[in-house]
Amino acid sequence: MYQRSVLENQLRVFTSSMPHTRSVSITLCVGAGSRYETPELAGVSHFIEHLPFKGTKSWPTAQAVSEAIEGVGGIMNASTDREMTVFWCKVARIHFRKALLVMLDMILNPILDREEVEKEREIIQEELRMTYDHPTYMVDLLIDEALWPDQAMGRDVGGTPETVEKISQESIREYMDQQYNPANTVLAIAGDITHDEVLEMVGEATHQWKPRESLDWERAVNGQHEPEVRMDWRRSDQTHICLALPGLSLNDPDRYNLTILNVILGDGMSSRLFQSLREVQGLAYDVSSSNSHFRDCGALTVYCGVEPKKSPQAIQGIIHEIKGMHQEVPESEITKAREYTKGRLLLRMEDTRAVSGWLASQELLQGEVATPDEVVQRIDEVTPDDVARVAERLLQPEELRLAVVGPHRSEARFLKLLHF
Repeated sequence: MYQRSVLENQLRVFTSSMPHTRSVSITLCVGAGSRYETPELAGVSHFIEHLPFKGTKSWPTAQAVSEAIEGVGGIMNASTDREMTVFWCKVARIHFRKALLVMLDMILNPILDREEVEKEREIIQEELRMTYDHPTYMVDLLIDEALWPDQAMGRDVGGTPETVEKISQESIREYMDQQYNPANTVLAIAGDITHDEVLEMVGEATHQWKPRESLDWERAVNGQHEPEVRMDWRRSDQTHICLALPGLSLNDPDRYNLTILNVILGDGMSSRLFQSLREVQGLAYDVSSSNSHFRDCGALTVYCGVEPKKSPQAIQGIIHEIKGMHQEVPESEITKAREYTKGRLLLRMEDTRAVSGWLASQELLQGEVATPDEVVQRIDEVTPDDVARVAERLLQPEELRLAVVGPHRSEARFLKLLHF
């Protein structure tokens, strides 16, 4: 599926040759995110993610950068999470070489113009204010705080308007110099390309890029073993609910068992939560569950949006389905969940962007890459006993965390619902 090389400067380069495609996707993953930040620098990783788009040595303005990709019909974007920052673009094969040079220039030679940095500071503060105005975003922030209180995992990746205001130009340069180094970066390219042509281009463009020691990431702490409620009161037509439990890390041996449990519980329209809360009870338009996995922790989270007066009934319905996962799951339901999971994965792998992201993110966070075929094999090995074991391990009432955004003031009213 892929080829891997490590350059002399420790940059890891992956390619996946997909000769049947007309696109090429380029993904750069950098070990920079909120888990690498001190509280005082909260948001610096996300701040830096914005700045290469403002101009580079060879494409010196924001318009020049965007036109280099969008001007040939391509797509480019970036995102920051707790453990990595991702830059990516997707272009037609004939424009691949220019796109790669643009992406590398963004990482290696951003101008970081003082005036542009200050302008972007205001834009990011507006982005954060926009987030706070959206209840679906806000409930995500609250559930993270409930799962990981007073630590980097529980902070907003973007920081706060106050911390962003205090991030200095010097701090930006120091952090970028330390984290944006080749030993802390993975480049992956998928499409109708060859490994040799990529190595030639990347080697020439990055030969002066030197490795250095990067900052370490903050370990997660889960010292709380009793239910907790976080609330944000606001006038709204819906109450937005997140109910979560601590989950599993990326390398946990039960990870794929939890994947199957999650599919059965709330991933898709045939899941238990969707069938119960929407189709049978008519409580919610949108209800689903999802897993998140990090280096040393994770979460299983259920989201639901309901009419405010129906919130207690919805929470009770969610908890009822979580409790139900302790009962033996029929083999037929396990089989359906396995096929659903495998099908979604294999369909994704037809897209060059999905393939390049698959390679780069696994290498950066886990130091190895599992192929889709290897993951399919692990999914096929999941049994009803495996699902029962992971349910017993994780789905415990004392671990329940609840976040509520809507016209409610009483935490005690919701706290008394968190039991089974």
